[in-house]
Amino acid sequence: MKIVTSLSFRGECRQAFEFYAKVLGGEITAAMRYGDAPPEMPIGPEYKDWLMHCWLQVGDQAIMGSDSPPEFAPPLDQLKNGFDVTLHTEDPAQARRWYDALVEGGQPTMPFSATFWSPGFGGLIDKFGVPWMVNTSPSEGWTPAAS
Repeated sequence: MKIVTSLSFRGECRQAFEFYAKVLGGEITAAMRYGDAPPEMPIGPEYKDWLMHCWLQVGDQAIMGSDSPPEFAPPLDQLKNGFDVTLHTEDPAQARRWYDALVEGGQPTMPFSATFWSPGFGGLIDKFGVPWMVNTSPSEGWTPAAS
């Protein structure tokens, strides 16, 4: 089984996924426009260049995405609440690079730093409104630094 998060946008899916591919070192393996759908699909011409389906492959993991016209999806202009896309690594320097790249143009919710559970953790909302957590898994024997 594979569980894949699917993110919804309002016309920014391609831009977001190109950004995520660059930051995460992944490859967009599918990017299907509404304009390429069968003509009987009930979608306005103003959405022809929006993405109906996008797939970003990063190693053996993936993220899906699409642009959702307002008549087919809930209000996406509100902050995406109740979930975070979470990245895990054992390399604190890699976690920091991901955090710094993803937060650019966005908003930190928890600055990247060592915590009592991790040598490096941070939370943010990226410039597309997607919430992220970046976590460094502690190595065996790791203990938090005394304050």
